[in-house]
Parts: sequence; C-alpha cells; structure tokens
Amino acid sequence: RNNSNNSIMGSKPFLKWAGGKAKLVRFICENFPSAGRPHKRLIEPFAGSAAVSLALEFDAYLLNDANPDLIGLFQTLKREGQAFVGYARSFFNAENNSESRFYELRERFNDSQNTIERSALFVYLNRHAFNGLCRYNSKGAFNVPFGRYAAPYFPEAEMLGFVAKSDRIELLCSDFQVALNQARADDIVYCDPPYVPLSETASFTAYAKGGFDLDDQNRLAQAAQQTSEQSQGVLISNHDTEFTRSIYRDARLKTVMVQRNIAAKGSSRQRVGELLAIYGK
Repeated sequence: RNNSNNSIMGSKPFLKWAGGKAKLVRFICENFPSAGRPHKRLIEPFAGSAAVSLALEFDAYLLNDANPDLIGLFQTLKREGQAFVGYARSFFNAENNSESRFYELRERFNDSQNTIERSALFVYLNRHAFNGLCRYNSKGAFNVPFGRYAAPYFPEAEMLGFVAKSDRIELLCSDFQVALNQARADDIVYCDPPYVPLSETASFTAYAKGGFDLDDQNRLAQAAQQTSEQSQGVLISNHDTEFTRSIYRDARLKTVMVQRNIAAKGSSRQRVGELLAIYGK
C-alpha cells in the first residue's frame, strides 16, 4: 500500500452517527501534519462510526470509544464476520418496523447480557430509532424513540467493508487519554470529541454516560499538545466558537462550513462553522 498519502478509497461507515465525518474525510486528510511522511497507523480516540478510519488506507488502526455498546459491536463484527452480518439482517423486516415491535426490541436490547444479541440489536436500533441517535438515560438504558422510516436500510456492504479491514483494527473502550498514551512516532491521531454546544441550550453531551464537559474539552486540548510531540501530529474537530478558539490557541486552525441537521425539523438545518485544530509539524 502507498502510505505517503493515505489514499481515500475505503468504505463508508455502516452506522448513522450524529456529527459523522464521512463528508469531511478529504478535508481532514488534506490537513494531516507531516505531509509526505508515511503514516503507518491512524488512532481515533473518539471512534464514533469510524468514518475516517474506514475511508482512509493505513497499515493499522486503533479505534477507541467510551461507549461500550459501540466497541462491543465492532468487536463482535471483527470476530464473527459474515455470520454476524446475517444475524443482524434478521432483525430488518417489515414486522419489526412498527412502533410496538420497536419498543419491544429496544427493551430486549436494554435487558440483554448477550454481546452478540446486543450488538445485532444495536444495528437495528441505529437504523430504526429517530435520526440514528445514540442516547441513554441516567440508568444507562437506550431511550431514543421510534423513527418511523418507511424501509430502514440494512448496511450489509458497509458492514462487510469493516470486516475486510478488521484484521488491521485494534479496539479499545476507555477514556481518550488511554488511546492517546499509545501514540508513537509512526502514528497520526484524529480526535472527534462530542462537540462544544453552539448555545447554552444545545448541550447534547449525553452520548456516553457521564457526558463530556468543558473540563474534558480542555483536558483533550492539553493532551493533544503533548501527544503531538511523540507522534506525527494530532487533529481535533469541533464547533468554531470563542471557547474552542481559546483552548486550541496553540494549534494551527482551519475552518470549513458544514451542513448540520441540528434540530428535529429539517427546515432548521443550518450551515455551521467547523474548526480543525492541527497540532504537529
């Protein structure tokens, strides 16, 4: 593989994800520090749907996320491959695309201790729940309502794309700092943390239990600075706000406008400034 430019070819993510980066891969890739030097491994401390890792070619990947259901699904898919894809598909039928059935299956997911069943139901919920959101209540139960889609798409090709890469993917479920601590001289790090709210009321941070507050944002900015010295660089995406410009003041900043489906109503989709903070030479 030609690593000098970590070519964009790979596959699309198989999960719908709030703030997913599939459309911004080229922008992110073009701003990797130390251009021209081979990047052997990509580390994503906030993997989410892993859009960037799936789109770019590296020798190896380290995907970390604080959400155990997400990492559990990736582990199951890596281990079980095609057989798991078939099992997950079995939940996608007309009978299961009704309100009553959705709430039964959501409850089954919340009660399940079986990793394979829980992983398959996570894929089902991701495609049948409102807006593909991933949200839990204070007791840790998934609580996104039914989405009312005519015929939810089953992402078979995308799941197989993940399987094809999975022997190069290492998985971790912990705090971002644990993933950053693994960064070495051949690694590039891309961080996609839960974004700083654009307004006081918009704080959608309950994506993993415990949320991600402004102290965490600060902690990440400081850790990125340190990690960039032992790796080929660290990039962080976030909303373009006074707060983010202040905490990333030691980085090079690039901006891009993105279409964000912020509100429930499609009419209030708006273009939002997105910041890319680049640490490293």
